[in-house]
Amino acid sequence: MNQRTILLPTDFSYASDAALPHAEALARQSGARLLIVHVEEPPLAYGGGELYYGTPEPDTTRITAMLEAVKPVDPQVAFRHHLAMGDPAGEICRIAAEEGAEMIVLGTHGRTGLLRLLMGSVAESIVRHAPCPVLVYRQPEKGMAAGPAALVS
Repeated sequence: MNQRTILLPTDFSYASDAALPHAEALARQSGARLLIVHVEEPPLAYGGGELYYGTPEPDTTRITAMLEAVKPVDPQVAFRHHLAMGDPAGEICRIAAEEGAEMIVLGTHGRTGLLRLLMGSVAESIVRHAPCPVLVYRQPEKGMAAGPAALVS
């Protein structure tokens, strides 16, 4: 019998940090393990496929250390880490399908307007293409209570 899995993507932002307690609580209640995933985007290619060398290559050692620092507070919640490279939304959906994840829990920045148009929405793409249910947690703005309205699926 396979271990039940809840996938928690992280980009090391406050939004991702805010989703961790929710994923941890769901894992604890359902007896699932957390699969904590970070997807590093590959360096951009320019023109004829040449890489722009002014952009530093990702430091895998530093990123791995940052990923390993993301973990549940409750020692009874099983977890493991997974570092991937590629398009974040696509890789998260692929990993969720490959691992048979029962749910994806992710934090969102809640960008709107021009900023969302320019930056895209990883959360929206995951919701559209995920092979399982997705719980999207938007951290409340300062001064707002973190009640049930903060959870959106």
